[in-house]
Amino acid sequence: MNARLVYFMGPSGAGKDSLMHWLAKHPPHGQRLHLARRTVTRPAPDDEATDLATFERLRQCGALAMDWSANGWHYGVRREHLKPLWDGDWVLVSGSRAHWATVQSLYPGLTGVHVQASAEVLRQRLLARGRETEVEVEARIARAVALPAPLGVVSVCNDGVLAEAGEALQNVLLAVV
Repeated sequence: MNARLVYFMGPSGAGKDSLMHWLAKHPPHGQRLHLARRTVTRPAPDDEATDLATFERLRQCGALAMDWSANGWHYGVRREHLKPLWDGDWVLVSGSRAHWATVQSLYPGLTGVHVQASAEVLRQRLLARGRETEVEVEARIARAVALPAPLGVVSVCNDGVLAEAGEALQNVLLAVV
């Protein structure tokens, strides 16, 4: 069952969320896919934004199936967002490379996907989204280099056309899962 839990990771700006949304619209062989909504301690239009005290309460009471910290923020996925796995559906999670070993121990057999892009593409995308200063962008690029893809994960290059990366990922997931 855990193979259908697909954990996306990679540097900020690599296009993890774009690739996940593309995959949800183009599921391999009609598979049912669910995007796990994250709970985060930063403003985020597609996620459940919360303050740190609320996040800590959720963690302490066991409401989070997984949680991690990255780039000064806290992230988690509520247990209820993994329920589709019990129905044989796939669940896609946008996670963190630094948290991979922990989530792998919690959910043995899950599928890891490392989304990567060149430093120049990362820089362009991060500057275009306008959430970070130039100094913060450079720190994120330095982190991208410092945290390579973990062993045993599928790597997908998302430097160019999103559909090309999506189709490559579809093929790999069908072979792995």
